[in-house]
Amino acid sequence: MIKRRPSIQDPAAESQMFNQRALFGFMVVMICFLVVVFNQYKLQVVMHDHYVTRADGNRIKLIPQPPNRGLIYDRNGILLAENRPIHSVELIPEQVKNIPEMLAELAKLIEISPERQQEFLKEVKYHRRFVSIAVKEHLTEQEVAIIAVNQHRLPGVTLEARLTRHYPYAELFTHAIGYIGKINAKELDKLEEEGVTANYAASRDIGKIGLERYYESQLHGQVGFQQVEVNNRGRVIRILDSKPATSGDDLILSIDMHLQQKAKELLGENRGAIVAMDPRDGAVIAFYSNPSYDPNLFVHGISGKNYRELLESPDRPLVNRVTQGVYPPASTIKPHMAILGLEHGTVTEQSRIADPGFYKLPNYSRPYRDHVRWGHGWVDVYTAITKSCDTYFYDLAVKLGIDRISDYMKKFGFGSRTGIDVMEESAGLMPSKEWKRARHKQNWFPGDTVSLGIGQSYWSTTPMQLALSTAILLNDGLKPTPHMGRYFRNQLKDTNLIAPLERVIEVKNPKNWHISKEAMRQTLMVQGGTGFNAFKGISYSAGGKTGTAQVINMAANQKYDANAIKEVHRDNAMFIGYAPAENPTISLTVTVENAGGGGSNAAPIARKMMDYYFTRQSAAGAQP
Repeated sequence: MIKRRPSIQDPAAESQMFNQRALFGFMVVMICFLVVVFNQYKLQVVMHDHYVTRADGNRIKLIPQPPNRGLIYDRNGILLAENRPIHSVELIPEQVKNIPEMLAELAKLIEISPERQQEFLKEVKYHRRFVSIAVKEHLTEQEVAIIAVNQHRLPGVTLEARLTRHYPYAELFTHAIGYIGKINAKELDKLEEEGVTANYAASRDIGKIGLERYYESQLHGQVGFQQVEVNNRGRVIRILDSKPATSGDDLILSIDMHLQQKAKELLGENRGAIVAMDPRDGAVIAFYSNPSYDPNLFVHGISGKNYRELLESPDRPLVNRVTQGVYPPASTIKPHMAILGLEHGTVTEQSRIADPGFYKLPNYSRPYRDHVRWGHGWVDVYTAITKSCDTYFYDLAVKLGIDRISDYMKKFGFGSRTGIDVMEESAGLMPSKEWKRARHKQNWFPGDTVSLGIGQSYWSTTPMQLALSTAILLNDGLKPTPHMGRYFRNQLKDTNLIAPLERVIEVKNPKNWHISKEAMRQTLMVQGGTGFNAFKGISYSAGGKTGTAQVINMAANQKYDANAIKEVHRDNAMFIGYAPAENPTISLTVTVENAGGGGSNAAPIARKMMDYYFTRQSAAGAQP
């Protein structure tokens, strides 16, 4: 017998279940529809302005336009720093999926060293990813053609043409003008701190040293922009708005290119420095440090090999000897010491001392030798300067004492930076009791003062400081600010850079200035003066002071023999001078390292510089 299954059909229940499911589905659809409507309302009404702006951001771009860097000229209008067009292959990081692979691909097409590839990867880390970075600059015409042909398969790679710095006289002005180079991470951080990053949005370079660095803000100019519409591939369709970049101001220097060339010629292979200045206002007309180097090597990134050669050279070409070379001033400071002695009343114009060829401190047995072993006999202030009598200034220094000497010589600028318009400057050293106690943990000894009287001991100075101290002396205590920049020139006006003179030394008796300067005139113009042989037969009047700076200490009874010691331990030749003696228009400071006597090696160089200067003045029809 077959059992029948009970029927499970229940039309009422099925209808109810269907209605419930249909209602639930309808509600889900309605909720989804409302969500879509709400989102559409939010996107199109509430967030309309926001998304329009974002859409315009994809369609409209602001492209910064770099300014042309200001040019640099010498006093005669000769161009010393110019801008030249170059082609470069550049890469925009955000448009390249794999940068190392792209670099390798480029290296197959044109020569890009592995070293440069590594440098580029470092640069990418501190540059904004939307800013193009130069992979290689100074492309040849063939390299430009190769990149152009293959550019369709190099996304994110562009060919750019732009202006870059060039120094036509190469090493002649390196330490004066300096050079520009690529902005590094440290400099970028500094620009951000100063709040001027936006002005460098389109710039890759910045002044590194010299005038290029000191006057960076004026030379750089102001960035411009173009507001452009682009398609989905980033190609510019049209320009919507633009603001042209403002070129940097042109800088006109006080330096005379011809006199600078003469300085280089006269120094030859010798290490040293020459500073020529107009003492009336501090205008520097020659500023040369030897040896030098080609600044164009640094503009586009110097190779590691070339940089190591400069860095490891025993001649230290990277050092600016004019402002960073530190030397004992030697006898060049005797005119300054004489003024202090006269002012203090320690000596007078008529007073004399006996010079037996040496000086001894009371209760000390050690003799301090004069450079003339048999002495100068009876010596007054004129003879002491003219014949460079060491014994006279040993005695004067001890009578004055270290405190007076240190305080007074600081007024001449010793021991502090001169304020010349380069940042690479040493302060030198004007020692004092406090300095020695802090530096050497020792007291100041009488023997230290003896040597200080002839510009030795711990006293050190730069050629630029000597030049400034000479100008202060010639101006009877008025201090000019040394400067190479005369004025900035733009389309609107010229901006003068010459500062007024400042009174830094007051004297009780103005005649003391005349006494010191007259003794300096006799040094060069009168038979027996230490500079007479070098200046014999000149057609103008001049004054000056020679100096021979010891590099190493010598025993009291030891005779100096240049041939018996290493070259780097030989004496430095020093000289300060000016002309015409009555109303100086040029003063000179000459330092020749390890060359020997100042009268025989530095003074002749100064004489030839002055001869050349006055010859050019006469040819130009100017009065000396």
